[in-house]
Amino acid sequence: QVQLVESGGGLVQPGGSLRLSCAASTNIFRFKAMGWYRQAPGKQRESVAVLNSGGTTTYRTYRDSVKGRFTISRDNAKNAVYLQMNSLKPEDTAVYYCNAVTNTGATYWGQGTQVTVSS
Repeated sequence: QVQLVESGGGLVQPGGSLRLSCAASTNIFRFKAMGWYRQAPGKQRESVAVLNSGGTTTYRTYRDSVKGRFTISRDNAKNAVYLQMNSLKPEDTAVYYCNAVTNTGATYWGQGTQVTVSS
């Protein structure tokens, strides 16, 4: 069973930064996509940033509201994916989830980590 464990959430003031980490219990080469999603109270879960692996090429997609502020990256040696979040805004407050999808379509989720942006 694949496990994804997020860390790095917390309370930060507007304009601050946080780096989320997602550690996978398996070799992340088996995933065609890994990404970060978030869910704010009373709202649906939404995609934040996704890494798609196509052969030797990696594609990064971001939702419009985080472009230029958030960066997704991966470390294959550590089987980890990261989300660097800069210039955080109160509207970024949510539970952030790590997601992974295999080539066969199997989907895995982490337990989530809370990010709160408030003064």
